[in-house]
Amino acid sequence: MTIAFKEIVSSVPEVSCSNCQACCCRLEVMIITDTGVPLQYIDYDQWGAETMLRLDDGWCAAVDRETLMCTIYENRPLICREFEMGSYECEDERRDMA
Repeated sequence: MTIAFKEIVSSVPEVSCSNCQACCCRLEVMIITDTGVPLQYIDYDQWGAETMLRLDDGWCAAVDRETLMCTIYENRPLICREFEMGSYECEDERRDMA
């Protein structure tokens, strides 16, 4: 690894709860298992499949807009549970939001 590349990698902050931008909370999320998502957060796509409700601003209805934290964390859909903070997909979404 070259020194310049090491400097770039070390200058990019690791994603953590304190700097998470909740970019994944703007993605369409299908509800494919029963995790107990409250009914007021459920919507239906054009084919009738259950999805997380997104508000007019594009964000998931379950996200607190001030803290960017999930208000139904214990009952979030399986897809949300499996989306790893700091993963390639997470970093990709963060780049797209910038």
